[in-house]
Amino acid sequence: MKSIIKTIKIILLFSILGLIITTLLFGHSDIPLDELKAKYTQPASLFVEIEGMDVHYVDEGNQNDTLPIVLIHGTGSNLQTFDGWANSLKTTRRVIRMDIPAYGLTGPFPNRDYSIAHYTKFITQFLNAINVKQCVLGGNSLGGQIAWNVALKQPDIVTKLILIDAAGHHIDSRNIPIAFILASIPVIDKLCIYITPRFIARLSLESVYFNKSKVTDVLVDRYFELTLRAGNRQAFVDRLNTAPDTTSYKSLNKIQQPTLLLWGKDDLLIPIDHAIKFQKNIPNNTLVILEKLGHTPMEESPIESLNPVLYFLKQP
Repeated sequence: MKSIIKTIKIILLFSILGLIITTLLFGHSDIPLDELKAKYTQPASLFVEIEGMDVHYVDEGNQNDTLPIVLIHGTGSNLQTFDGWANSLKTTRRVIRMDIPAYGLTGPFPNRDYSIAHYTKFITQFLNAINVKQCVLGGNSLGGQIAWNVALKQPDIVTKLILIDAAGHHIDSRNIPIAFILASIPVIDKLCIYITPRFIARLSLESVYFNKSKVTDVLVDRYFELTLRAGNRQAFVDRLNTAPDTTSYKSLNKIQQPTLLLWGKDDLLIPIDHAIKFQKNIPNNTLVILEKLGHTPMEESPIESLNPVLYFLKQP
């Protein structure tokens, strides 16, 4: 009995020492919001108050455009994921992007409700707040799932829909980012709020890119540093532990808006067979498969991924 107690004490001691060392090596304090704003706002950045949050968004391009393009990023990302698209689109169109709650400069929902229903309501509130009556709505991954839910709930607002490697069906992932895995494990998820190694951000990005060489230090810094915005780490854990919406996809056949399905052929997080599911479910759609691209084609290869979007926007 004494030997068992001694063994347990030794294990506990080494566990505590390991935790202390890990915290010293990889523990990071929140980065002050003013510092993050100085680095990650853009000339066209604006803030609007919604549900007690100062929501960061960028509104640029032709302000006389009565049908702006509104773009929603995915989990762990921020509005800059669409920089490449926006730089081209804004020469003729009005383009709006926001940091959705839990990510970027916006920060967490005060009530910590990260359900798709709440995100769908948020987008409607956001569009009302900035006086957008109708728009072309697009989104990547989680942003895609939010976008098609808005199209279902508020069909008068959305004239066309762009779904980029969208979530919403039951996902059979072939490669899940390690940050997603860690944030979903009991006990470990609590540590993720304080211990946030930068190399985890790099590994997670590499898992969703086809061309790993495009995962630059600048890109890793953006994802990593914005994770350290106060409240974002807890929000990241909260979102990944939110019960999934398992019923809304049954209403996809009710989407009447012309829909572009844009998919990276080498997406391992939401594989291409999910694109086929959306193609079968949404009545009026066009599916474009992008060769040698992963889960975020608009970020990994902005020019190539934008070409089918430009064609789609010209169609009646």
